[in-house]
Amino acid sequence: MTVVEFALYALIGGGALLALVRLARGPSLLDRVVATDTLLVIISAGLAVHVALVQDPTLVPVLVVVALLAFVGSVSVARYVGGMLLRSSTGDGRDLGLPVAAEERESGVER
Repeated sequence: MTVVEFALYALIGGGALLALVRLARGPSLLDRVVATDTLLVIISAGLAVHVALVQDPTLVPVLVVVALLAFVGSVSVARYVGGMLLRSSTGDGRDLGLPVAAEERESGVER
């Protein structure tokens, strides 16, 4: 293993370790989501570096699957958390994110 390979793997490992620390410490759900997404990106980068160094194209589909998993996971959690944040705290079931005209149309009230 050359010095460059060792340096690349050390930097990727250090980034993964820092992402794991953020994942463990939190403190909020969104911090953990960002840490998980960062960790998946670091794993993708590590796979890409390994594929480039050993010149083995059989790992490219694995790289694509990890990248898609990172994207779909981030979008899913963002939609879930966004839905939680848009719910009103009054308990009437209305969404805070809807414009006033859309709420009036749903309830049948005309201006």
